[in-house]
Amino acid sequence: MRNVARIAAAFAAGAALMYYLDPVTGRRRRALARDRGVSAGHEAEHLVRSRSRHAIDRAQGMIARARAGLSHSPVDDGRLHGRIRTRLGRMVAHPGEVSVEVDGGHVVLRGHATDAEIDDLMAALVAMREVAGIDNRMSADLPPGPPH
Repeated sequence: MRNVARIAAAFAAGAALMYYLDPVTGRRRRALARDRGVSAGHEAEHLVRSRSRHAIDRAQGMIARARAGLSHSPVDDGRLHGRIRTRLGRMVAHPGEVSVEVDGGHVVLRGHATDAEIDDLMAALVAMREVAGIDNRMSADLPPGPPH
């Protein structure tokens, strides 16, 4: 059985040598094999770089969140307004229908959304530590929007 395997391996090696060392098309085949190898190396390098960049970004994000959680410095109203608008855009089907005013950490919401959207938005704002108070003046007279 060993002899058969050795013969088969020797035959395969000989066939590969003939394939790549053929005087007529061997040069082209070797060039194609080399180009495929170089391409695979570039793809592997790109994959490693992108994965490592992603890991570094995630670590930096975790560090920033940890620092923000430990910091007790107040957030200015403009930045808080931007954070609320960002959440609003993810949670409400028609965020343009909602106006947000922030004064000293107190948030005033006006506009229209569905009951479920208002409930979700209120829960999200209550969870934000920067929000000192919420005055909800929204009305729930919009039909349910498309799924997010």
